[in-house]
Amino acid sequence: MTTKLQREGGTWGICLGRVNVVLAVALVAAVVASPSSQAQSFSVVYTFAGGTDGATPPSALILDSSGNLYGTTYFGGLSKAGTVFMVDSKGKESVLHSFRGKPDGSHPFAGVIRDTAGNLYGTTHDGGAARKGTVYKLNKAGRRTILYNFTGGTDGGNPNGGLFRDSAGNLYGTTVSGGTLSCGGGKGCGTVFKLDTTGKEQVLHSFSGADGATPNASVVQDTAGNFYGTTQRGGASGHGTVFALDGTGKETFLHSFAGPDGAYPFAGLIFDGSSSFYGTTTSGGISGNGVVFVLSGGKETVLYKFKGGADGAHPWGGLVRDSAGNLYGTTTGGGAKGCNGYGCGTVFKLNSTSKKTILYVFTGAADGANPYAGVVRDTAGDLFGTTPLGGSGSGLVFEIKP
Repeated sequence: MTTKLQREGGTWGICLGRVNVVLAVALVAAVVASPSSQAQSFSVVYTFAGGTDGATPPSALILDSSGNLYGTTYFGGLSKAGTVFMVDSKGKESVLHSFRGKPDGSHPFAGVIRDTAGNLYGTTHDGGAARKGTVYKLNKAGRRTILYNFTGGTDGGNPNGGLFRDSAGNLYGTTVSGGTLSCGGGKGCGTVFKLDTTGKEQVLHSFSGADGATPNASVVQDTAGNFYGTTQRGGASGHGTVFALDGTGKETFLHSFAGPDGAYPFAGLIFDGSSSFYGTTTSGGISGNGVVFVLSGGKETVLYKFKGGADGAHPWGGLVRDSAGNLYGTTTGGGAKGCNGYGCGTVFKLNSTSKKTILYVFTGAADGANPYAGVVRDTAGDLFGTTPLGGSGSGLVFEIKP
């Protein structure tokens, strides 16, 4: 069976039966070496059956204090429009919500965030009143509330990224389309938005192309209240940007990717609490296989360039960072031979001196394939993540004990 998932930020083609990923931002398929021995403990926490339990989880997970994992699936559920799910510490999955398309949204590409009361918040790429995506809330009882329906006009449309919630309860995010409609062939180049606690939406910034286009990830906030994020496209070379917005929405252009220093960042940034921001690009670097970078004081430094072989290729997901300064992430390609020659992906660690260690190499079988999202790390140092492919064909949730 072949299922095609179309995104405004690029085309994600998934041939579920053949475990094949086609990336549509001029990514170069890599011929990869055999996997190395792995001392880490890898286990499958839950395998999606592809029916009402959900299918094709594309996003990162979050953890609560009890060890429960929360995430989304792009397909599956009662209406095949995606789900919000929970997997408990024993590996039991519960569907918290099945999306229906209209009016409650469909096809969530981003994961969820959780407040102190246990409410979950997220976005859907499609569906809603205008079929341009939604912002939603799920309470602890699983009751869904639509907080905002995007129209695809100047207010934005088709959010791929998740949300950031401030201490006052305001939500912030991005849309890949809408905004300045003279940009992007009339569809708009995307926005950064704010949604207050009454459901009133405010566009903080509309991208014009030159300053960036197609933001696919959420924003992060520094201690001064400024927001930082990435755009997959636009900028001086069309290869994407890193931007900052102050509290009034004024944009500062921080970096424009040129290719050798990275290209097409899909994931957002993480902040070290001081002055540095870390991220990945899906392409650029060596032979277009992607990079890990840090931006500090307005200067970008490439920490690692993926070679496209056993070390992995094309990191689409974001990073997590521990107290020692180690970074953890995934690559959607490279690693082991397989997955139609593209490679089935890896989980990696990059230490504070930029030495990389492969923590796991996916085989494309029962262990999953081609992770798009990054990992989440618990207090014990264990890593949890998702693969949209592999398992029974509909993806899975995994755990790695480094």
